[in-house]
Amino acid sequence: MKPEYKLAPSILAADFAKLADELAKLKNAEADYVHIDVMDGMFVPNISIGIPVVRSIRQYSDMFFDVHLMIEEPIRYIERFAKAGADGITVHVEACSDMDKTIDEIEKAGVKPAICLSPDTPYESVIPYLDRVYMVLVMSVYPGYGGQELIESTLVKAKAIRQYINEHNLNVDIEMDGGIKLSNLEHVLDNGVNVIVAGTGVFKGELYENVKNFKNAFASYKNI
Repeated sequence: MKPEYKLAPSILAADFAKLADELAKLKNAEADYVHIDVMDGMFVPNISIGIPVVRSIRQYSDMFFDVHLMIEEPIRYIERFAKAGADGITVHVEACSDMDKTIDEIEKAGVKPAICLSPDTPYESVIPYLDRVYMVLVMSVYPGYGGQELIESTLVKAKAIRQYINEHNLNVDIEMDGGIKLSNLEHVLDNGVNVIVAGTGVFKGELYENVKNFKNAFASYKNI
């Protein structure tokens, strides 16, 4: 079964003084998800936004909030992010001492669970959990900073995960985040990725045109 291709603009690259307006533009442009990066300054050497921001922007959008927790032991905050408005919560395999328990907590909160792995983490680390999640996020750059170039070896991992998903007839999306632009999009899709996170690729310049260009690329992709 061919996967459905989706665009998940990352609000980390949005104008934070106009987040409500930016969310309205994403909705009107027919982006699929709103990707929300949460960093704690411990798991990654940077700090971004937290629960109050998710709660405040929830009232301005009914889009799917794809919340990526780049934090140590995220199980501590699952319920609070769910109540703040997360629709999907992604946790890092490297940051959870008990992944099954963390996924249990996400499901208990009524949110869709997803799992993430960083560039240096073997793809095998997520295999035991693929039958429990709706999506795997493969970081194609080191988490914590924007503007990095896509790390080619991460595509090999995405391809291996897609092969496992297909062989076991699982209904799991593969999301990729970092360094993806229109010029390398086809190469990314060729390796089994079907959910694209884009920050500056959407918010830099004309948002409507940028989203349209990604959507057109999905529609014309030769393997769709």
